[in-house]
Amino acid sequence: MRAGAAAVRERRSAVPEPADWEDLREAGRAIKDGTLLGLDAHLAELERAVTEAGGRVHWAADAAEARRIVTGLVRASGAAEVVKSTSSVTREIGLNGALARAGVTVRETGFGELVAQLGEDDPAAGAPYRDRARIRELFVRRLPGAAGGLSDDPAALAEAARLHLRERFLGARAAVTGANFLVAETGTVVLLESEGNARMCLTLPDTLISVAGIEKVVPTWADMEVLLQLLPRSSSGAPMTPYVSSWTGVTPGDGPREFHLVLLDNGRTKALADEVGRAALRCIGCSACLDVCPVYERTGPAPYGPVRAGPIGAILTPQLRGVERAAEASLPFASTLCGACADVCPVKIDIPEVLVHLRGRVVESRRHRPVPTPELMLMRGLAWTMADPRRYEAALRRGTRWARLMSRGGRIRRLPGLLGKWTEARDLPAPPPETFRAWWSRRRR
Repeated sequence: MRAGAAAVRERRSAVPEPADWEDLREAGRAIKDGTLLGLDAHLAELERAVTEAGGRVHWAADAAEARRIVTGLVRASGAAEVVKSTSSVTREIGLNGALARAGVTVRETGFGELVAQLGEDDPAAGAPYRDRARIRELFVRRLPGAAGGLSDDPAALAEAARLHLRERFLGARAAVTGANFLVAETGTVVLLESEGNARMCLTLPDTLISVAGIEKVVPTWADMEVLLQLLPRSSSGAPMTPYVSSWTGVTPGDGPREFHLVLLDNGRTKALADEVGRAALRCIGCSACLDVCPVYERTGPAPYGPVRAGPIGAILTPQLRGVERAAEASLPFASTLCGACADVCPVKIDIPEVLVHLRGRVVESRRHRPVPTPELMLMRGLAWTMADPRRYEAALRRGTRWARLMSRGGRIRRLPGLLGKWTEARDLPAPPPETFRAWWSRRRR
């Protein structure tokens, strides 16, 4: 993950630049916490401001409702094709698949997402997991207008994508974007990007649909002054983002003729009710925690699912989707608890604290299952055994004897039954001939 290491180096060189960096972090934390505690009032103010500016607000309780709303708006616009900017929330709700099933072609306009779409990859992976030679070969095969003589020079690849997308932008009747922030006092949507494709999406089409989680709201533009300093430095190490776009409702003769804002809950209200877990909703989407996480460095984004990747995904996904299924229940345990993610978070989310909290929720959820899991049955058996000294001593003697019989060369390479899962990736040292308790008793005698 050389890109992650480079991001860490750039961030370290950029973050110390403001003398009041820690004060900015604390201000960001306070802004987000205060907003979350008064979220209902801020959302009502946002809806009023958007409506007064000529836009329309749609409320989606879950992913299915959000998909229905967006699909219906696209159909109403008469568009058979939409251009779409990079958006984690649309990936969360599975919007691309829903539009495709409705007969609408989705054109991803971010470079990484365009590469993933052409290669039929997971959009969460994007371009960083393909080298430029493979991207060039993909463009020659799949990108209309890309000639066989296309170079794998990054500038040439970017130009080929630009020429292809320019035609899509000019012919688009509808566009879909996400949002980084929603300013309640003016009803303004704010979007930060590095390529300029999102700005094209919100400028040229007749119908603009923006989808955002309800936690993206901030009360005032004064709050944005703090957050716009925190986000770019934590994301790329730059003092500012190349493109910061903001739009408020509809302006006759300028930009889209219709603006729709879809506000998504999808488990966020439930997370808000958790005094510890709600800290995850502070996230401003910088991805700094991904770059320093040793687990993410080795796994990449795929195991985290469609919501968010990395440490923030490990605490946000289980809260939004629940911990009943194995995939979500495993995420809070996908961490070394080293604390590096908390150190770099610009809004001071204590991710290790939330991870430990969610691990407790996972354990509690398993206690009430009609059929206990093998792991829970094993833990109950161990608790019963260790509750009595005589049972414990007997189990220790027998266990040591069997373990030594299974060892070869001082190592146990395969445990029987379900315990074999443990030794699929590691060996166990064989226990010593004499336990510590036996040795201590003999010494005392």
